[in-house]
Amino acid sequence: MSKFTDTFRNIFKIHELRQRIIYTLVLLFIVRLGSHLTTPGVDAALLTESMKNQSSDSLFGLYDLFVGGAFHNAAIFALGIMPYISASIILQLLGAVVPYFQKLQQEGEEGRKKITQLTRYGTVLISAMQAWGVTVRLLNLEVNGMPIVPDPVRGIGWVLSTIVIMTAGTIFMMWMGEQITEKGIGNGISLIIFIGIIARFPFAMLDEYRLIQAGQRSLIVEIIIFAFMFLIIAGVVLVTQGTRRIPVQYAKRVVGRKIYGGVTQYIPLRVNTAGVMPIIFAQAIMFIPNTVLSFFPNNEFLQSVANLFHYQSAVYSIIYALMIIFFTYFYTAIAFNPKDVADNMKKQGGFIPGIRPGKQTSDFIDNILTKITLPGSIFLAIIAILPAFVSAWGVTGQFAQFFGGTSLLIIVGVALDTLQQIESHLLMRHYDGFMKSGKIKGRR
Repeated sequence: MSKFTDTFRNIFKIHELRQRIIYTLVLLFIVRLGSHLTTPGVDAALLTESMKNQSSDSLFGLYDLFVGGAFHNAAIFALGIMPYISASIILQLLGAVVPYFQKLQQEGEEGRKKITQLTRYGTVLISAMQAWGVTVRLLNLEVNGMPIVPDPVRGIGWVLSTIVIMTAGTIFMMWMGEQITEKGIGNGISLIIFIGIIARFPFAMLDEYRLIQAGQRSLIVEIIIFAFMFLIIAGVVLVTQGTRRIPVQYAKRVVGRKIYGGVTQYIPLRVNTAGVMPIIFAQAIMFIPNTVLSFFPNNEFLQSVANLFHYQSAVYSIIYALMIIFFTYFYTAIAFNPKDVADNMKKQGGFIPGIRPGKQTSDFIDNILTKITLPGSIFLAIIAILPAFVSAWGVTGQFAQFFGGTSLLIIVGVALDTLQQIESHLLMRHYDGFMKSGKIKGRR
């Protein structure tokens, strides 16, 4: 414990690191503040009342998770940073199939700048479309016959102003994310999503405390639940950092009077190359049926179908798990190209011992990647369906989200990346890191 306390003190001894952390915290505070400022023209009291019966088992619930409750509050930051994430994913997928984007990805720094510019344009377009959808939803919400948006306010002027405000909110959050990455600590975009998710944790803990206080759960059972949660987090950290290292030997080259190469390096193939993306894709698709069927509350047949897609049903869990395994392989194939790795190795005079350069190297890497992706995908599937099982055991729904799924993977991944950057600053100035031996490894 004293080791951790000393490390924490050392963090604030370094002026630059201290300034970066304070800068990051200030911008994250602004993010949280903006998620509670209701959009002008919306009756906040009626909105709160209407949201009490809204189900989290829908696309709206998933979206609200990523924006830290801002969507639920119809705040100026209601869209969060998700339009930027969507634009980034679209451009990444286009890079796998469209030659123009493939060329940009191979052009180095200039190509990266062009892709960043296109991502920003895409963010504005997606934000405007989503903001328009939010205005339509708000105009249709009523509580006891009273509209959420009062009659004097309703109109094309309010719709246009709301679209502008929410789009500007997303652009401002995108700017803050970039500023955190450049002048703060950690990845700004990831930290904005992280702070939105982690903000729910105190309320989840409060729900658990109320259960104990009301006598509905014993303290021993609560301790067991927290121990189980600790083991799950440890497993997620282990798999997130897990890699299969492939040795690469570089031949010696004589350039002038210097000798280059002749060393052994490693290609780290991650057990979970796809990260959290398979769960996001699968969850978004699995929530579509309930989102659509929620518009037909009086149809008994459709509601019986909706029950099959409830997140605690066996049918939902099986289909959900299979989709995650599929998307893990799909996204891994997009994110990591063995052929490009083999070609780069060949150009630099590198080779895997016992494997011929070129196609055989590509096939060898692809074979290993396929094998290690299987346990990684199965682990992701188990983590994704764990909240449903934990909820069935009596854990409150809000607290169950931190036992697995998208929330836990994002929290662990972002925390590891941020701690790795802090540790790098400490080691650079000859201070000890967080661990007695070795260094913290991030996701990348």
